[in-house]
Amino acid sequence: MQNESITTRVNELLKSANLDIAGADNAFYVRMISGCEEMHHLYDSIYKHHTYRDESFDNLAQSIIRAYSTRKDSLKARDSRKAGDIPWFLDNKITGMSLYVDRFAGNLKKLESKLDYFEELGVNFLHLMPVMQSPPDESDGGYAVSDFRTVDKRFGTTADLENLQAAMLERNMYLMLDIVLNHTSDRHEWAVKAKNGDARYMEYYYMYDDRTIPDQFEQSMPEIFPHSSPGNFTWSEACNKWVMTVFNYYQWDLNFTNPRVFVEMLDNIFFYANLGVDILRIDAPAFIWKKTGTTCQNLPEAHTLLQLIKKCVSLATPGMAILGEAIVAPKEIMRYFGTGEYSGKECDVAYNATHMALQWDALATGDSTVMIKSQHDLLQKPFGTTWITYTRCHDDIGLGYEDEAILEAGYSPYEHRRFMKNYYSGQYQGSTAKGALFAVNPKTQDARISGSLASLCGLEFGLEWQDESVIEQSIRKITMMQAHSMFLGGIPMLFYGDELGYCNDYSFMQDPAKSYDNRWMHRPVMDWIRNKRRTKEGTIENRIFTATQKLIQLRKSLSMVADHKNLTWIHTFNKHAAIYLRELNGQKLYCVFNFTKDQTSITWYAFKQNGPFGPEIYDHWTGSSFQIGSDYEHLMIEPYGFHLFGEL
Repeated sequence: MQNESITTRVNELLKSANLDIAGADNAFYVRMISGCEEMHHLYDSIYKHHTYRDESFDNLAQSIIRAYSTRKDSLKARDSRKAGDIPWFLDNKITGMSLYVDRFAGNLKKLESKLDYFEELGVNFLHLMPVMQSPPDESDGGYAVSDFRTVDKRFGTTADLENLQAAMLERNMYLMLDIVLNHTSDRHEWAVKAKNGDARYMEYYYMYDDRTIPDQFEQSMPEIFPHSSPGNFTWSEACNKWVMTVFNYYQWDLNFTNPRVFVEMLDNIFFYANLGVDILRIDAPAFIWKKTGTTCQNLPEAHTLLQLIKKCVSLATPGMAILGEAIVAPKEIMRYFGTGEYSGKECDVAYNATHMALQWDALATGDSTVMIKSQHDLLQKPFGTTWITYTRCHDDIGLGYEDEAILEAGYSPYEHRRFMKNYYSGQYQGSTAKGALFAVNPKTQDARISGSLASLCGLEFGLEWQDESVIEQSIRKITMMQAHSMFLGGIPMLFYGDELGYCNDYSFMQDPAKSYDNRWMHRPVMDWIRNKRRTKEGTIENRIFTATQKLIQLRKSLSMVADHKNLTWIHTFNKHAAIYLRELNGQKLYCVFNFTKDQTSITWYAFKQNGPFGPEIYDHWTGSSFQIGSDYEHLMIEPYGFHLFGEL
């Protein structure tokens, strides 16, 4: 390959694939020929000196051609419909829900029967937590995959998944699935072959005869789960090797310094694409490249690999977007959208985990200062990319936002985080939150927070004490928090059960496969008899469901909420409140939030800082109109209240 141009080589591979180059396949042919040099540049920047370099590049190109050739015509047509100057996933009409198939509906067939429920709520985008085969006793919630291409029998069959996707397609709904790039289960076929001494597959993992190199890694690698899974290597009796296991002892880290591993995983990515996945969620991409002397997180090569994946997907299956599940510091998460010449060309979507945690900071303290001080970095997101915005998800709440923002707000970072942990674990006097600390590091006392949206907002506490005032307050908190994340900009993602006020589920403590992980407390089993209460006026389920439903409907009706990099934070002159402005084509939406249990006020001048406004405004949430007062007059906001103000 070194003696011929990459374009010539790729052209030869295309011609041997029996494509209709002058007809139906011309657009793909042009994409491949025009994109192959860039693809090879990315590939070579990592694998230039590797023994398998040329062989694996040919295999990579053939993987792309094969993925396109086997893609259904219906999916190719969907690719064409999604094409355009403005990416499809920026649309304000998309609202998602993340769920565990078995805990939500039982299996994939039953989930298909719940599509009417999603349409009733207004959800048209489903994120299914991992459904591929994993050992039931060592699954890490499905993230220890033993077969990337077989649906676990607990959920049904691959045919069931395809039927669900087809039914969703008929309703113009979108699908997101997870792929775990960083590791496999130690029961995956590759790991089993490695245990049996197969040299090819031993090279798929980080495996060492003694502790020399593992100890070099450990000098700079942090522990991810220090309490339940200390260290980053596990001794395997099966093959007499030390194996890198960053997350759990049964999750073996893949060695992406081997290009064969990359091509194998690219094939798996295309398998998901051709199932009809609209967004592929890449789990833990920060960890996919390892190097001694580093933290083995967020390394430049990890970004290059993601850019290469994005390039390959854009050639073969361009309708599928890539989400990088990088739960890292604000400055670092921006890099997952791409930097320099690859700005906007790495991951299309990322979780706004920083802002999610900052909302909870504001709710606990009644002070929005830390949240607003942290916005500068988050606003640097490139145009054409977007966030997943959310209040809760399957995971814990981390407190990894920057110390600088906490210091600017006048707090001690250590004491502030200790307060947050105490507040949400119910150890702070006066707190109604019923959460728990997760992954407590005994050395540093760092910890994260588990708990459902409802329980962290005080609903569980109110129900236990039959305190109507606490229950009322908790529903106001829930609704305000959901509104805050839903209009912020990005794809709003509800977590199942939150739309009905589900509290913590402690049954996980009776399951040995889950009892060590208290995140299962906010992963409930849906009770569909109870869920019918959403239709009975005045019930807690009805109040929360209809409020969520209304928020979704409003979002879909307001075009300025689409993510056109059109978010501006407004100075409120009141630390208890927050205002952000969404503006598009001259239309404005002021989103106003009170994070305290008391009524608060904002000067009407705050609304005039970004140009003329008024003299009358309309609140889309309450349906009321307000006369804008003089600069010295104030808008009064109810406890945990909010407004969605537009001009009349």
